[in-house]
Order: sequence, then structure tokens, then C-alpha cells
Amino acid sequence: MNPRQESDRLMKLATYASVSVAIILVVVKTSTWWLSESVAMLGSLTDSGLDFAASLITLLAVRTAIAPADEAHRFGHGKAEAISGLFQAALMATAATFLALNSLGRLWAPSAVTATDTMIGVSLFAIIISLILVRFQAYVIKKTGSIAVAGDHLHYKGDILLNLAVVAAALFAMNDMFLADGFIGLAIAAYILWSALGVAKPATDMLMDREFPGDERERIFNTVMESPGVMGLHDLRTRASGRDKFIQMHIEVDGELNVRKAHFIADEVEATLGELFPEAEILIHVDPLGEQSDDLTLAELPKQEE
Repeated sequence: MNPRQESDRLMKLATYASVSVAIILVVVKTSTWWLSESVAMLGSLTDSGLDFAASLITLLAVRTAIAPADEAHRFGHGKAEAISGLFQAALMATAATFLALNSLGRLWAPSAVTATDTMIGVSLFAIIISLILVRFQAYVIKKTGSIAVAGDHLHYKGDILLNLAVVAAALFAMNDMFLADGFIGLAIAAYILWSALGVAKPATDMLMDREFPGDERERIFNTVMESPGVMGLHDLRTRASGRDKFIQMHIEVDGELNVRKAHFIADEVEATLGELFPEAEILIHVDPLGEQSDDLTLAELPKQEE
């Protein structure tokens, strides 16, 4: 099995695992919320429901993203991951609003929370299986760099914190501190909204073809300029689409070289960059060294990101 196939396999396993965990958590939390009528538990259930919807979206996005390029999609299907990320963020923002309204209602009209022991037990169970899933997802992200799995990973990391918050709400309720339930519900809503922003940003960056981070562009620049025969570099452009990366540039060589030798220099640059960015498609245009070459190369020096 080659590295690409292994990456595809891990991504699919991660999506199947997250959907399975989400189903289990939704079932047990629904029954617990029904018994307790706690808005903190409702918040945790809402988050798990989001996790389930997001995991299904991630599963579909990953299946689409790993499909090979075809005649209609010559650059592959990697941006399906970014589209799923934006959809996940929209779901999270909607759910955060719903939960905030319920929490404000509980603060306006406090009521007793029941079945606190069940709330604590279910929350501890959820923390354990979420921790197992989060560790596996972290491994998959490290191996694949999948933005869809990373978004799902963020949900479940948040789920661990949210379940701890539910345990706290149950403990407060056991001491007749019923207002705490509403405040914790609001805190959970705020956390879900903050997480939505964290999911939306990298997805938006990918859809908008944002350049590679400054340190990666600097590595590309330095590697190219250190290559034998390269006398200048300009129009360096980079972008990502899922796991696939695209790098294009103009390099400048001695104008007296014949086509064969100039092409050999470009091939050497491409091979060297390919070792640094094995998932990248690299496109190099060769220009003769001109009067403005120094200015063009200096202008291409990587700039600090805002």
C-alpha cells in the first residue's frame, strides 16, 4: 500500500469512528436530558448532535476529496473538505444561538435539575470515548493533514470540555444552585460559537486559495535560489486543495543556455522541491536572465504575514 492509499484509508477510518461515537453519545445524552431537563445537558446533547451531523458531512467530504482527479476536475476534489468545514461552522453557529436562547430562558425562570447522578455518569462516559477518538483523530491529522478530519477533531476536543461543564452543572444542582445551569449553558454556547470560527477560518483560506504560510514560502524561495543554474525567481504562487498542494513559479537562467540545459535546471528544481512537498504539483516556467531580474527576485522575497 503506497502512502497515498494509506492516507485515504486512515481518513476513512477516522470518519467512520467519529460517526459511530456521535451516534452513541446522541442516544445516551437524549435520554439523560429527558430525565434531567438540564440546559447544560441540552447543551452537551446539542453539541453531540452537531458532532453527528458534522461527522456525516465529513464522511461525505472525505469520500469526495480522496477521489482522483478527472476530466471535469483536473485539480482534484480536495476543496470538498473546505466546503464541509464551512457547513460545519454554519451548523455550529446555529446551534450556539439555539442553546443561548434556552439558557437565557432558564436564567429568567430557574427550575430544579433532576437525575444529576445520571448526568455525571453519562458525561464521564462521554469524556472517555471522546478522548479515545480525539487521540486517533490527532494521529490521522498528523499523517494526512486533512482539514475535514481536523474540523471534526476540534468538535470532539470541545465535547470533552463541554461534558466537564455538565458535570459541574450537576454538582451545582445537587447543592440547589440552579442558576449555574443557565450560566454554564451560555458558556457552552459561547464555546461552540468560538469553535465555529476556528473551523471556518482554515476552510475559507483554502477556498480563497490563500498562499502557504510564510515559513513554507521561505523554504521554497531559499531552496530554488540555492539550486545550481538558477539566477533569479519571481511570480511564486502557492495554494492548497485538501491534501494536494500546488506550487508555480518563474525561474531565471543564463539566456545563452540551450533549451535542453535550461529544461534540465527546471527538472532539478522540481525534483528538489518534490522531496520537500511530496503532495505538491509543481509548475516551473523558465525565463532568461534580464535587466530587471534582481528587482523581480527581491520583490519575491517572502513577506511577513499579517
